[in-house]
Amino acid sequence: MSSAELPCYTIINVPSDFETPNEMQIKMDLEKGDVKVKTEALKKIIYMILNGEKIQGLLMTIIRFVLPSQDHMIKKMLLIFWEIVPKTHPDGKLLQEMILVCDAYRKDLQHPNEFIRGSTLRFLCKLKEAELLEPLMPTIRSCLEHRHSYVRRNAVMAIFTIYKNFDFLIPDAPELIANFLDGEQDMSCKRNAFMMLIHADQERALSFLSGCMDQVQHFGDILQLVIVELIYRVCHQNPTERSRFIRCIYNLLNSNSPAVRYEAAGTLVTLSSAPTAVKAAVGAYIDLIVKESDNNVKLIVLDRLIAMKEVPSHEKVLQESVMDILRVLSSPDLEVRRKTLNIAMELVTSRNIKEMVLILKKEIAKTTGVVEQEDTGKYRQLLVRTLHSTCIKFPDVATDVIPLLMEFLSDTNELAAMDVLIFAREAMTRFDNLRPLIVEKLLESFSMIRSVKIHRATLWILGEYCIRVEDMQALMSEIRQSLGELPIVDDEMKKAAGEESMEDESVAAMGGGGGVQKLVTADGTYATQSAFSASSTASTKKAGDRPPLRKYLMEGDFFIGAALGSTMTKLALRYCGLVADTRKQNRFTGESMLVITSVMHLGVSGLPEKRITKDDLDRLNLCLKVLSDKSDLMIQVFSTECRDALGQMLEAQAQVEPVGGKGDRKPAAIQPDAPINFLQLTKLDSLMGAGDMLDISLSKALGTGRVSASDFASSKLNKVTQLTGFSDPVYAEAYVNVNQYDIVLDVLIVNQTKDTLQNCTLELATLGDLKLVEKPQPIVLAPNDFANIKANVKVASTENGIIFGNIVYDVKGAGGDRNVVVLNDIHIDIMDYIVPAACTEAEFRSMWAEFEWENKVSVNTSLTNLADYLATLLKNTNMKCLTPDKALSGECGFMAANLYAKSIFGEDALANVSLEKNHSKPDSPVTGHIRIRAKSQGMALSLGDKINQSQKSRLKKPTVAQG
Repeated sequence: MSSAELPCYTIINVPSDFETPNEMQIKMDLEKGDVKVKTEALKKIIYMILNGEKIQGLLMTIIRFVLPSQDHMIKKMLLIFWEIVPKTHPDGKLLQEMILVCDAYRKDLQHPNEFIRGSTLRFLCKLKEAELLEPLMPTIRSCLEHRHSYVRRNAVMAIFTIYKNFDFLIPDAPELIANFLDGEQDMSCKRNAFMMLIHADQERALSFLSGCMDQVQHFGDILQLVIVELIYRVCHQNPTERSRFIRCIYNLLNSNSPAVRYEAAGTLVTLSSAPTAVKAAVGAYIDLIVKESDNNVKLIVLDRLIAMKEVPSHEKVLQESVMDILRVLSSPDLEVRRKTLNIAMELVTSRNIKEMVLILKKEIAKTTGVVEQEDTGKYRQLLVRTLHSTCIKFPDVATDVIPLLMEFLSDTNELAAMDVLIFAREAMTRFDNLRPLIVEKLLESFSMIRSVKIHRATLWILGEYCIRVEDMQALMSEIRQSLGELPIVDDEMKKAAGEESMEDESVAAMGGGGGVQKLVTADGTYATQSAFSASSTASTKKAGDRPPLRKYLMEGDFFIGAALGSTMTKLALRYCGLVADTRKQNRFTGESMLVITSVMHLGVSGLPEKRITKDDLDRLNLCLKVLSDKSDLMIQVFSTECRDALGQMLEAQAQVEPVGGKGDRKPAAIQPDAPINFLQLTKLDSLMGAGDMLDISLSKALGTGRVSASDFASSKLNKVTQLTGFSDPVYAEAYVNVNQYDIVLDVLIVNQTKDTLQNCTLELATLGDLKLVEKPQPIVLAPNDFANIKANVKVASTENGIIFGNIVYDVKGAGGDRNVVVLNDIHIDIMDYIVPAACTEAEFRSMWAEFEWENKVSVNTSLTNLADYLATLLKNTNMKCLTPDKALSGECGFMAANLYAKSIFGEDALANVSLEKNHSKPDSPVTGHIRIRAKSQGMALSLGDKINQSQKSRLKKPTVAQG
């Protein structure tokens, strides 16, 4: 047999500094050395055999001087030695010396020490020579009756392996093991015996199971798992047996072992679609998720529930179990909670929506009373979004949910508060009956908001939807209260000069803190109501405290000033349309103009930390102009067109968002009656798999067929990298197989010389976030011989990785240094780790602001169409375009799009594409740039390199075609 055909069971790491020892010295060590010396000598011999050395002269020495030793370490080493040493002559006949070895095996099988007996039995499972096993069969059978379970367990496995490989040596093995199983008490022995019967004689295994069906739940978990495997196999082969064994699976759902419960639940769902069976399996899954502490287990089982949901008959049962699924929210892991809320949201119905809302309310209450942790804010945001979805899906529960959600406006977590406002905006647009309630709650919460973004969004919503006179007056009162005394500049100057009396200070402080309420009376004048006495407030409030809106303006944030100006303009225009009294109209408009001019005056006064921007100043000027002129066009723009724009935006979002929902299921790519096409690598575009496959293969070999680029890209050949030149003494090429976190390099090494190459070693090193798992073992290459060496590389992140190295070898009989052939670098393609992903616009903006690494890539292409360039970019980067098709349609010479992708390591990659084209020159190429942002530097740089590389390859293609 050649070295390639020899079976390999044990892998031993050969030290890098290992040198081939002197045969005479080894002989002396084996004959005259002590136990330690003999052990070391035996190790060296094992390394020599692994390196391809012949040691026939040492075989008898080992039998004479090492085999009789009783040392456990030597006995273990000998088992490895006898496993790998050649046991036959080149013609296939057994070596004479092996008769002596066989006798030593027999003695070890009768050894009083159970460890030696058991390890010898394990070793016999690896023997492939029937002549060696035949004399040992009576001793192996006798081991089934040994007092120790370790020996009996391994005896069963030895009999199983021998029966599988050479059934003529022990033809009665199934009967022997069946009798052994009936009298055995140890679970590990029973498990091995039962497993053998499953594979060797299924009928006997079934008869044993039938006899002990009631005791199954008291068996050990290792035996229960094998029983589940047998039932699954039998019921698939013979469906009529289901009724016989399904009760056993039901019993195993109550096993003490989580692994058994998981397997039993999966088997039960596969065997039966009855509602009771599905309900029992779902209950077992939920129980596993709740009780298991490992997050990976929780996520795996949740995925099983999600898969079950896709089956219509199972979905109905799952809908009834929504409340049980929500028990999983007790887990502290955010990803587990996210998956749980998603599946619950998809399963909830009108019958159990109210109970689900109650549970979500309790969860929200739990997040508000605890110390703020890293994921608490994100979990709260998740709960808010889920409640948002429930209100949109089931408007009946909105009245219960809205008051709870409005409490979040004063939350320190801006994410949850912003989600509440997004919900409020959508609810007001879709449900007219909810508007008064939402407006009332927003007005109540207005004074408690502490974030400028939340205040700004609240102002916009209230300015758009305050349509009753009393609501407008209440909002005006809240705004005046949040701004403090007007004009702002004069008030700030007085405070700075210290001219304000103590009493005035206390009143101002109360106004800012919410103690004083300024209300607009029926005739438009203001009345001040004090909840607390001035003296008590003065003692508790600092004189320097500013009301919220004034505080933002003094910090230089005048964007909220512009938003305030728009809100006041909308209020004044709507107020004038509702109230007929001219004096009241003028008074309200005048108050609005006073607020706007106060903000403008403050902006240019130099008192705030930053000066007002030109844009905000222009916006406020426009608002003043609109209020003074009140033209019909401007009234229409401010009163109706803003709201229409919001409606159009929400409608466009609704068309984009159902990704992953039921409505998004793609039509079948292949029809059920379509013929199956094999040999994909030989498929040609011109024939599409039709015709004689021999002709197709022949035309491809001759180069007459037109092979599509996509088929070639999916071929293994595209992943082969040439490592050395054809004229090098050793030729090498590698096939790079990427499998998630692992890269397997299958390297073909060819000896192109007439010499035998000894210690031929593939030495590899990595650059980037790659790690070589183990060093490839040295091999011996005969003249013009070849060998395949596999090397495993672990990947830790999405980064451009490089694998480089060389091949070193010795030439037999030649002196001097070792020979070295340097290899070409292998570049790992990051596209194997990047997958398209989706996220909301808010999440994209948040990540864009948060990520610190940016890579700007200039567009360099010969393409003349903007959409074609974007499509090519998406294909080359595996990114998903978040910008809807409607926004990208049409031709205007410009295009902007947001792209998003995720790596299998959980890293996010964002990209913003800005393209333009000169319309006056139709043949001009697309220009622009792509900005990539990522949390890690490697991800940003790698994606940029990939885009540059793909652009270069596209530019080269026309040149090749012309040549």
